[in-house]
Amino acid sequence: MRSNHVGSRDAARGSGTPDCGCSCSSTSRRDFLKSVAAVGAGALLPATDLLGQGTSPAARLRAGRIDVHHHIVPPALVQALRARGVAPANWSLAKALEDLDEAGVSIGMSSIAPAGDPFNDPITAVRLVRDCNVYSARLAADHPGRFGVMAALPLPNIDASLKELEYAFDTLKADGLGLFTVYGNKWLGDPIFDPIFEELNRRRAVVYTHPNTADCCRNLVPGVGDGAIEWGTDTTRAITLMIFGGAAARYPNVRMIWSHGGGTMPFLVERFVGMANSAQNKPKFPQGFQGAAGKFYYDTAQVANPAAMSALSKVVPISQIVFGTDYPYRTPAEHVKGLRECGVFSGSDLQRIDRENSLPLFPRLKA
Repeated sequence: MRSNHVGSRDAARGSGTPDCGCSCSSTSRRDFLKSVAAVGAGALLPATDLLGQGTSPAARLRAGRIDVHHHIVPPALVQALRARGVAPANWSLAKALEDLDEAGVSIGMSSIAPAGDPFNDPITAVRLVRDCNVYSARLAADHPGRFGVMAALPLPNIDASLKELEYAFDTLKADGLGLFTVYGNKWLGDPIFDPIFEELNRRRAVVYTHPNTADCCRNLVPGVGDGAIEWGTDTTRAITLMIFGGAAARYPNVRMIWSHGGGTMPFLVERFVGMANSAQNKPKFPQGFQGAAGKFYYDTAQVANPAAMSALSKVVPISQIVFGTDYPYRTPAEHVKGLRECGVFSGSDLQRIDRENSLPLFPRLKA
């Protein structure tokens, strides 16, 4: 099975083997990487350039962008994908730090991309998820302030996922969860996931979501990867089910981030507004569809362009848009440039998108 993820930079990256640096790092290795990060940090500036060149590198680093959509490729994932004949994304620790620094990104909130369906084998999913989560936590610990932890779950195995959820938050101290929008043919918002969302609601957790390909909808357009069309639609399906299926109202304490600007949702908003205003639904949506959709967060990954940002910013408040890049499939620098040049946002808007809007989600980053 080939990877569905679009925008891959495989050819530019060279070898697909991650530069581990965590499970087997020595003191000299850590010191070297810290020096690389410190040198690169000197070039960091937020979107509005409010921090002058006279500000210390450490201060600029602390005030840099927060990338909520930053994928990593742990060694266990590389091994699992290669065993299935899938080429993993080219990712290395050193290159990730270099690209973060180049674009003024202080921290990447690490998650696993669904390319290659890494967790669809129930026999191996539980162990693979644990290995990836432990790696992500070790990465964050070895490089303080550079990586966050958005832990994976072995869904749709509910019992195993509840155990992993507890381990991720209580032992690994994860910042949140990184879930796919669909597992098999069950989208987030389906009652099958209620036990997970009940616990997430109790913990007031952050859930970053990434689209995937449902079993129903693989390879629908010959020669066009599912990531190009289907994933945007898949995100919309999950958003719609979360809202109209009632899960968003039942679990109001779960803070959700939708990838890629909410997929196709902003372009279909007129239909959803009509649904929410129908006689059947209107009592459930006193603030309309946009009131419900405006409680979610939406990242900028692969949609840092005038058309997408114009639509999204008219559907949800600027406060709900957060910086995301889809790294390593796209670079942070491309998104910084795209957001600045799209003509939609003011300088103060960009500062909020780059960092300030994410701080309520990840309060430890305020320190």
